[in-house]
Amino acid sequence: MMRGPGGGHGRGGFGGPGRMAAAGPPKSAKDLWRALRQLVARLRPDRWRIAAAALIGSTGVGMLVAAPRIIGNATNLLFDGLIGKSLPAGMTQAQAEAYLRLHHSPLAQLLTGTTVNPGHGIDFNQLGVSLGVIALLYLVGAFFSWAQGYIMAGVAQRTVSGMRRDVEAKLARLPLQYFDSHPHGDVLSRVTNDIDNVTTTLQQGLSQLLTSILTILGVLAMMLWISPLLALISLVMVPMSIGVTFLVARRSQKQFTSQWARTGTVNSLVEQTHTGHALVQVFGRSRRTLEEFDRENQALYEPSFRAQFLSGLIQPAMMFLSNLNYVAIAVIGGYLTVNGAMSLGDIQAFIQYSRQFTNPIMQIASQMNLLQSGLASAERVFEFLAADEETPDSAGAPALLAAQGRVVLENVSFRYQPDKPLIQDFDLDVYPGETVAIVGPTGAGKTTIVNLLMRFYEIDGGHIYLDGVDAHELSRASVRQMFGMVLQDTWLFAGSVRDNIAYGKSGASTDEVVAAAKAAHADHFVRTLPHGYDTVLDEDASNISAGERQLLTIARAFLSDPTILILDEATSNVDTRTEVLIQEAMARLRHGRTSFVIAHRLSTIRNADTIVVMNSGRIVEQGSHAELMERRGFYYDLYASQFANALEEVS
Repeated sequence: MMRGPGGGHGRGGFGGPGRMAAAGPPKSAKDLWRALRQLVARLRPDRWRIAAAALIGSTGVGMLVAAPRIIGNATNLLFDGLIGKSLPAGMTQAQAEAYLRLHHSPLAQLLTGTTVNPGHGIDFNQLGVSLGVIALLYLVGAFFSWAQGYIMAGVAQRTVSGMRRDVEAKLARLPLQYFDSHPHGDVLSRVTNDIDNVTTTLQQGLSQLLTSILTILGVLAMMLWISPLLALISLVMVPMSIGVTFLVARRSQKQFTSQWARTGTVNSLVEQTHTGHALVQVFGRSRRTLEEFDRENQALYEPSFRAQFLSGLIQPAMMFLSNLNYVAIAVIGGYLTVNGAMSLGDIQAFIQYSRQFTNPIMQIASQMNLLQSGLASAERVFEFLAADEETPDSAGAPALLAAQGRVVLENVSFRYQPDKPLIQDFDLDVYPGETVAIVGPTGAGKTTIVNLLMRFYEIDGGHIYLDGVDAHELSRASVRQMFGMVLQDTWLFAGSVRDNIAYGKSGASTDEVVAAAKAAHADHFVRTLPHGYDTVLDEDASNISAGERQLLTIARAFLSDPTILILDEATSNVDTRTEVLIQEAMARLRHGRTSFVIAHRLSTIRNADTIVVMNSGRIVEQGSHAELMERRGFYYDLYASQFANALEEVS
């Protein structure tokens, strides 16, 4: 499949040994407890807010939990009033019970669990007070619940904001090798989709989990107060619920892990296809691309379906257990009420508490699929954050304040893979202002040398000196500030033409931007655009031609005013006439600067001060164009083969 700008390069491309294929799902479940511990550690800076939310939530839950008890008391007021009104006045409750037993009334036993005042009806004043207290409890409890949710929403967003900040900083510290060995789509999925999924989990699950736990504890206390026997019956469902939840979660977690790994694979494929859409059409690969997408999409569908189906079993199972618990409490509680062991209000309150007790358990169970999905995503993000970084710069690394551009490579060796040497015993001495052309067949190591110069990769042996200072002793930022680059693969971001050119120099003025565009022969075409320098380029800069994109990157290099210039087939995307103009502009740009030119068209580098001919990671020849042609060696053969091909095409 072809490579777009986001794809990998071969050894001759700018970026390393080539991009690995998109990774499939993990073969085994990862350590999700470790991911949970890491996520909890992320919450530690907000521990006081979480504690405040827990305190506020406890108060709110306490009010909501107290309400059913008061409702039960109100029910008792109604029941006692209705029974008391039907009894003769002047009796005590004990006399009323004896009177009802004498007449074989079924109310006699029921009266044992009441506080009836014979001859008196419903106390509406006390009933009104009870209803008012209930309304106040629900109102204040709702406010406390809102306050708890507000605090926890802030905790979740701060946590994820810090995670995004760490991910962005991590991207800057990762070596180029990481991006060469991981598909761009998978990396993007980790830093976007997975973080968004963690956000959802924390936003929805954290507050709900805290509320549910507090509710369970509060309700359990009230249930034990009302009836230890019925509370014990309700507690039987707790281990059953936990058992069902963990039984299902253990099987579904593997599917969630696979789901998010497959999501990264699909994203990688979509990113490649979208980037190279035109070439997919030109080479007639649409059908094959769709077939490949269907395979990957089906591979994503299967674990996604299994994950959602398995985790979806938890809530119906919890509902079944909850209904069994409800039936048991209703039957046993009704029996206790009839026998006078409990009041009607108490059994009513207990049934409400049984629902309040099972509902948070069901909510926790229903949150398990969200929690599992969030932990799978968090694990992928933490894996990214734990990836090996570039070797830290040495403490007190000096900076080249007035760089001259002297570059010396001494016995440099490098290999992408331990068992496959690429650069061996490489020596090169470049004086300030010289232009060095590096030529050779594909895979010879030309661009690898540039990667080593800029410390995108670290050498395995030897030394690279910049103005007499070992590059390894300098900070990477100091090294890279010396270089300006124009690559064959253009890179422009979504923004105005002015901003893309000004990217080469922080705080560049409009006059400087225009001057750079004129030097690169880009000013004329820019002014023909709909809004001139304010024309906004889309994400792929597809609203201008490939040659125009190259001109803008060259203008950006002019503006950066580097000490050392790197040109990697910089004129390959422009027409012949523009190429002549660019060559003239490049000559002015190279004047007084050390320049490294990587070229395949040898006719463009004949005027270089030194031509380095590479093959299999070694310098096989070195000299000026005239000297190398006189030797009739490797360079001569390369040069002759290009012009022989050109003559054959003309004939």
